[in-house]
Formats: sequence, C-alpha cells, structure tokens
Amino acid sequence: MPTGRIKFYDAAKGFGFAQADSGEEVHVPSSALPAGVKELRAGTRVEFGIAEGRRGLQALSLRVLESGPSSVRNHRPKPDEMAMLMEDLIRWLDQTSNGLRRGRYPQRAQAEKMAQVLRRVADDLEA
Repeated sequence: MPTGRIKFYDAAKGFGFAQADSGEEVHVPSSALPAGVKELRAGTRVEFGIAEGRRGLQALSLRVLESGPSSVRNHRPKPDEMAMLMEDLIRWLDQTSNGLRRGRYPQRAQAEKMAQVLRRVADDLEA
C-alpha cells in the first residue's frame, strides 16, 4: 500500500489532502479515516488504499503510521519568551559543541533531554 504524509485535513469540511511518497496528491475524505479518528494533523505519516476517481487519486482507506508534529498547545509562546529560550538553547548547544571538540559526547540522559527540548522548540517555531 502507498504511504505518504498529510498535507492538511479540515475536520469541519470533512476532507483533506495527502502527499504520497511518489509525489502524487491524494484526496482524503472523512470516510477513509480509521474508526475513532476524527482529525489529522499536517505531517502525519499514513498508509492508504487509493483509487483513481473523477478528480484524481482518492484514498479509500487510511491507516495512521506516525503522528504529525505535536500541537498540544494551540498558541505560540510570546516572542520575548521564545527569544529567552533561544538564548539559553544557544548556550547549551555551545557547551555541548565544546565538549564534542574535546572528543566527548554528552551522557545519554543529557542527550535525550536535549533532543526532547530541540523537538519542542521546533514545534513551537512551526506552530
């Protein structure tokens, strides 16, 4: 079955579009969503059964493979809060970079925490 990512999905309108890994655009009607799924976030990785319709490719069924970027918060942080966070992040990355120059990777727990913070900052920037 083809795979791809959701470009957008509007639950109020009951449809959206996915970008297949092959590059084709696929219409995603609400009838193709799995049971219990009412909404899809942009970037969600999906697998779908498709058919050629009057208006192009259409998803007949859809299976969620991987959730899209987190959108737990419905708003972006204030710019001044984000600026302070970025300054702290730069210092943290600079310290890590200095350690790497000396041939030392951060400890596993610190590396995992850093990865979580970087993902969260990326989500806030994209929000």
